Amino acid sequence: MKKKPKGERFETLLDIMAKLRAPDGCPWDREQSPQSLKPYIVEEAYELIDALDSGDETAVVEESGDLLLQVVFLAQMASEKGGYDMGDVIDAISHKLRRRHPHVFGSLEVSDSDEVARNWEQIKREERREKRCKDFLLSGVPRSLPGLLRAHQLQERAAKVGFDWPSGDIDSVLDKVAEEIEELRRAYREKEGEDRLGEELGDLFFALANLSRHLGGNAEVCVQKANGKFTRRFCYIEEQVRSQGKDWKDYSLEELEALWQQAKTALPESLSCGLSDTEV
Repeated sequence: MKKKPKGERFETLLDIMAKLRAPDGCPWDREQSPQSLKPYIVEEAYELIDALDSGDETAVVEESGDLLLQVVFLAQMASEKGGYDMGDVIDAISHKLRRRHPHVFGSLEVSDSDEVARNWEQIKREERREKRCKDFLLSGVPRSLPGLLRAHQLQERAAKVGFDWPSGDIDSVLDKVAEEIEELRRAYREKEGEDRLGEELGDLFFALANLSRHLGGNAEVCVQKANGKFTRRFCYIEEQVRSQGKDWKDYSLEELEALWQQAKTALPESLSCGLSDTEV
């Protein structure tokens, strides 16, 4: 069957959202506000990331739609109050993409992707000046980002002006991690209090995010993978406990550790112990 034009399909989505928010629409949808949608926006973004990691194209389509719905939802609520609408959202991003790609939509010539990135940051700084915002390099890194992801982005911004260890100097970054571990150890031994321990622990996380970045990774992605690995292995242990008809309290820590070691060798990383990828 021939697909309808994309514009027509998008209009259908807008009509559905307007109907849901209408007086005779859905009570739940009508009760929502921009603030109440915030947790759903974060949740849908992470579910889309999970779908991308799974490699399941059908799941990517579904989760992309769920995230798009949040944008459409916000625009509908704004339009009901005489504010912006979805057309304004589309115009804004279209204008931004053209403005930030002068090498595609203008006459600027670039040699590689690094030069594209430098131009992109320069254009963003000019945009902030036009909006009369304080033109700090770290402006625009959202405070609401997960901590490790925000650390990565802050470090990337600083690195663009040379505030960073030289590329490939992993030993210096590892030394910084070791230094932060020692400072945390000292604060603990000297009983410096919860606030001080929290500060030192935060410094250690920040240093680890920097290490991940220098190794070519992203600390947020790395820790999510570690979460998934832990979940799969713990599921394996739980299955062993259930199969033996025992209770958790019947096992010593040494016995549970032995099951953990079994899981490390018996459970391929591709398996998920019956959980879906999004659950893991």
